[in-house]
Amino acid sequence: MGYFLVFILIWVSLLCSVVNGRNLSRSSFTPINRDLYRSGEVFMEDIKALVGRHPDRLTMETIKTQNKGYYAEILVVTYGSSAKAIYDKSKFRVLLSFGQHGRELITSELALRLLSIISGEHSMPNMDPISLNSTLSKLVLKVVPMENRNGRKLVEDGDHWRGVDLNRNWSVDWGKKEKVSSYLHSNFFVTHLDYDPYEENPGVAPFSEPETQIMRKVSGAFNPHLWVNVHSGMEALFMPYDHKNRTPDGLLSDTMKFILKDVNRLHCKGRCLVGSGGGSVGYLAHGTATDYMYDVNKVPMSFTFEIYGDKEASTKDCFKMFNPIDLKTYNRVLNDWCGAFVTIFEMGPRRLEAMKSSNGSADGNKLISIDEYLEGYLMERSSRYGKRVEVLELGMQEIRTYFRLFLLSSVLLMFMFCSRISKSKYTAIRPIVSAVPL
Repeated sequence: MGYFLVFILIWVSLLCSVVNGRNLSRSSFTPINRDLYRSGEVFMEDIKALVGRHPDRLTMETIKTQNKGYYAEILVVTYGSSAKAIYDKSKFRVLLSFGQHGRELITSELALRLLSIISGEHSMPNMDPISLNSTLSKLVLKVVPMENRNGRKLVEDGDHWRGVDLNRNWSVDWGKKEKVSSYLHSNFFVTHLDYDPYEENPGVAPFSEPETQIMRKVSGAFNPHLWVNVHSGMEALFMPYDHKNRTPDGLLSDTMKFILKDVNRLHCKGRCLVGSGGGSVGYLAHGTATDYMYDVNKVPMSFTFEIYGDKEASTKDCFKMFNPIDLKTYNRVLNDWCGAFVTIFEMGPRRLEAMKSSNGSADGNKLISIDEYLEGYLMERSSRYGKRVEVLELGMQEIRTYFRLFLLSSVLLMFMFCSRISKSKYTAIRPIVSAVPL
């Protein structure tokens, strides 16, 4: 009975702490610094204006969709050294997502600064323009400057609730909750969980949210070699896995580690955590974009960057925790991480070519493209994590979701039934006994 009471208390506490998706105990002490941060509306206007000034290098498209009356749209900016380069499949393809969480304003500011640099409007400290242009000529870059526009608007309106976490709404290990420790306290068995139910709402099913549907479509069509999901809240350079306490095995994993260690040395001055998200941050995260990109989309270099975090800020001071509040720190963060991106733009193609050469033939006539090599290298992973497996996984996730709801309903009905029995056992049983002839 003690276990059952603990379950009911936990369930009631969740209902009490979250009303209409809003956590009532959270607030933001530090207001948004409008001298540093644009509003979402102004930000999107600035992005569109930048693209309009450089039609030879930048193009954009807005993708819209909806689910049960909830509408979302995402602007995707594509960079190529020339208009034709955008469609050149031999180029190294990079997909970057910023602003997946509405409260992380600094990430979208970084997107705008990066686009300003690669278009030539903004210069980088200690960066040779000729070297930069040489690096950029080898790639095609797609940038999502603000993935969660609806969440950003809520934050700007002073509403710091988080509904569905877009970085828990992908299909790999979706909806799973980890138990990390248990102990006996006052005759009750208490279990600590590795998640805050308010912080990690995965949605009703994988890809239930229009934003993740759009991002899945963009990534599947673009088929990038490199993916980076940009966040704030700490300083870290993560690779898969988020849902496991380890990194993958193999040559690609070693290549990712090598790149991240160099970025940490060159641009983080050794401050950043480096490794798998699940093994470094202290908890496992299920249903993340980066794990999906690596396991399902087979993106060979899949990363999550955490670009800023104020360790001294109160956990209730949402804006200060995730965003610099002074100009000096703001510019340092943007400069450091723009430099980090240029480094991986330069290292990515080179490391993949080196990996291809180390496994290929010395005969020049037998050299293959990056795509052909990766297709062969990842064939085994494809058989395990390909599209057919994804469909099966989605079906199993839905079955598990319905099964959990069935179990919850059964427990609640059993509780109500037992309560009725306990109340009526003396009034209902005695008349029956007295009616039996002696």
